[in-house]
Parts: sequence; structure tokens; C-alpha cells
Amino acid sequence: MTVSPPPSAAPRTFAAADLGATSGRVVLGRVGSDQLDLTEVHRFANTPVRLPDGLRWDVLALYQGILDGLRRAARAADGPPASIGVDTWAVDYGMLDADGALLGQPFHYRDSRTDGMADEVHSRVGPDELYRITGLQHLPFNTVFQLAAAAGGPQLAAARSLLLIPDLLVHWLTGSIGAEETNASTTGLFDARTGAWSTGLLDRLGLDPRILPPLRAPGDPAGTLLPHVAASTGLPATTAVTTVASHDTASAVVAVPATAPDFAYISCGTWSLAGLELDAPVLTEASRAANFTNERGIDGTIRYLRNIMGMWLLEESRRTWEAQGLPSALEPLLAEAGRAEPFVSLIDPDAPEFLAPGDMPARIREFCLRTGQVAPSGQGALVRCIMESLALAHRRTLREAAVLADREISHIHLVGGGSRNALLCRLTADATGLPVIAGPTEATALGNVLVQARSAGLVGDLAAMRRLVAGTQELRRYTPGGNAAAWDAAAARIESLAGGRAS
Repeated sequence: MTVSPPPSAAPRTFAAADLGATSGRVVLGRVGSDQLDLTEVHRFANTPVRLPDGLRWDVLALYQGILDGLRRAARAADGPPASIGVDTWAVDYGMLDADGALLGQPFHYRDSRTDGMADEVHSRVGPDELYRITGLQHLPFNTVFQLAAAAGGPQLAAARSLLLIPDLLVHWLTGSIGAEETNASTTGLFDARTGAWSTGLLDRLGLDPRILPPLRAPGDPAGTLLPHVAASTGLPATTAVTTVASHDTASAVVAVPATAPDFAYISCGTWSLAGLELDAPVLTEASRAANFTNERGIDGTIRYLRNIMGMWLLEESRRTWEAQGLPSALEPLLAEAGRAEPFVSLIDPDAPEFLAPGDMPARIREFCLRTGQVAPSGQGALVRCIMESLALAHRRTLREAAVLADREISHIHLVGGGSRNALLCRLTADATGLPVIAGPTEATALGNVLVQARSAGLVGDLAAMRRLVAGTQELRRYTPGGNAAAWDAAAARIESLAGGRAS
């Protein structure tokens, strides 16, 4: 979708409901021909709940948080937003029965019920064939494996609609039902070549295709607010809800301030998603073996990337230290890590023992001892271990992506919350040997707002959106240091570790 904005279009305001793994917020974006400003009007916790049957999202609390944020947005100084967009994490879903009622709180992707479900799916569709159809990275919590865990249960049997989390929230705002395609592409049920649900795959897995809604593209209208939502928030009932790139990473990639095609990106938050923007999926056996994913971006682009555990390792470590009464403030820990001796201990961030919540420092020390290394001796050393290991994972992923996609990379755009982490940005530049342009930090909310603004005719194509980001947002550049040999040696060390996969 390309819109040519009128040269004198007046700035307008748009609301982004942006939900992450630990918190949600409602942000107002003011967009004009040379203006792109964000104001957070409400932030709320996203706290999973452990029930007897597993770990669940409190999606009703999240929806209430959005309503509270929209109520504040209605009273904004620049007037109410012209439109609303919703983005969240991927893969998780809620199911509605024939009356439109929610069938239980959605499971959390870190719940263990999917253990062993990949074998069940692969007994029907082999992993190589599954990849040729979906192009999706093997992750144990992909929607297809979650549905295998739900098979035979009463909720799936009663389901008439399956809605990914942002589509569920949009449904509650508007009453409409649809599946946004960037998020749909993360399910393992989406055909990477055709850009449609794979009915053949659904049939072989014993899933009723009727529970999957019609697909929507970013920029498509999703309806207007239901009367009771408008009354509750104080927004006009005519307020539009616009389909955005509802997978938060897809929205973040929209706001990558790239001005040339030879870039790589890292969207760094709880997860690090590192990869390239392509015109077509890479569905080779080599790509499957390297565990790369082909997810949809806007305008038919492909986000060719790999998920890396990311800042989750540090977040869980800080939670553990706080519970133990130890210092847990971020900046002092990063300062101490910056002074720590380099390359003493290294981990594979994607080792399976790091996926679930828990005592992350203990798990990291156990990994180091199990692989014949020195265990980090203090908090600074452990944070240094995490940061260097993430930088090496970024290096490995982007080098493999460049080979598999036959692309040259001249620089890296690192966006999201991790872009504030100067130590990680510097180490990533050093590890990869490439300049890192850090920022914007608020890439996901910016991408959400920009897609709405384009639908309203205020900005043009994807290149124009990125030029607006580059011209209005704070960016920082990190140049590689001269220690390439040390990083080569560290990468070789990880490759030799049991469970290590660096190159």
C-alpha cells in the first residue's frame, strides 16, 4: 500500500496500544510531514498468572489497561486520536466459542505444555516439509505446537474462532474478526510462498480451517469502536481501528531508519530478533538447518531472521537478584560489567535451560561449569558474560543470514529497548566488525503509528516512513574496535562448547 501524502497535510494524532512481555502501554503519536513525536499516556504491568493447568496471560487485565490508556488519550491536548492500532508479541492466541465468549485465559508461550509436541506434529508433517511450507524457525512454542498440545481437549473442540492476541484485542474493541498477516506468519500454519493459510497443512494436522479468520494486511481498516467501548473511553464512536503490523517485531522493522538496502537489523528487547529484509522467502534445507524464520513484513517483504534469547537473560537475572536482596539496578550492573575482564565465561543464549523463568544466574553458572569454563564470580562478571554472549549470537546470526540469503551487509540497525544499552551496542559492533546505528528505542510504537498515518494519507511508502524516522529520532553510532582476533577466538570457543553454536 502506497499513499502519496498531500504536501501541506496537517499533523494528526494516532494511538498505539503496544504490549510487550512484561508491560503494555498506550502511546500517542503526532505525525506530520516533518514531525514524528511520541507521548506515553498510560503504562500497565503484564503479569502472567500460574494456574493449576499452566502459565497463562491475564488478557482481561491487558484489555482493561488498553481501555484505561484510551480514556486518557481521549483527553489529550491535541484532541482524540484519529485511529488506534494494536501490536503485541507473537504465537499466543485466545479461542472464542459459538457465542463469542473467550474459552479460558490464553496460555503463555513459556508454558511447558508444548514439551514433546514437535514430535507429534512431525509425525504427520516432517520438519523439512513443514519448513518448505511455512519457512518458520523451529521454536517449541510456535502456535502449531501449542495447538498440538490442545488437540483432543474441550476448549479446542468448542472453538469457533482462533485469534492471536492482538487480533483478540482488536475484536473486543470493534467486534470484527480477522487475522493480521505479519502475526499470522508466525503460527506455523501460514504458507510462506502464497501468503495465505495453508489449508493442506491444516488438513494433515487435523485442524478445522474454519477457526482461522480471514487475513488482513497492515493498513487495512479493522472497524470502528463498539458503542460501549466508545462510551467507556470517551472517544467518538466513529474512531477507526487500523490494522497495523501487529507482530511487535514487524512494527519495529517498519521504523528501522534505513536509507540503503544493505542493512541488517536487530530488534532487541526480551528477545533479540536479528536478520535481513528480503523480497522473497529463503526455504532451502540450509536455511532450515540454520533455524532461520521467514516472517511477513509490511508490503509483502520478508523478515528473514532468527530469534535469540535476548535481554530476557539479564531481566531474569535482575529479578533473581532483587528477590535475593542483591543490587539489581541496571546502570550500575552495566557499568560493573564494562569494567569486568572480557571473555572469561561465555554461554549459548539459546540453550534450552534458559527459556523458562527462574534463577538465571544459577543456570548460567551451571552452563559454564558443565562446559569446562570458569563460572562468573560476581554480578558484573555474569552480566559481562550475558552481554558478550549476546553480541556473539548477533554476529553468528547475521553472518549466517548473509550467506544463506546471498546478501552483503554494510551496517546494522539496532532498535528497541536494547538500543539504550551502550555496552551491548558497542560489543555488537566489535563482535560483528560492522557499524551499529542504535535507535530508535521506541521502534515498535513508531512503526505502529506510522502504518496508521500512512493509511490516513500523511506519509508515503516504506522508504518515506523510514526517512521520517531517520530525520526525527535520536540515533547513536558505534564503530567497531580493533580487537577482531579476540572476537574470532571467542566465537571459536562457543562453537566448541557443548550446546554452543557460534561461528
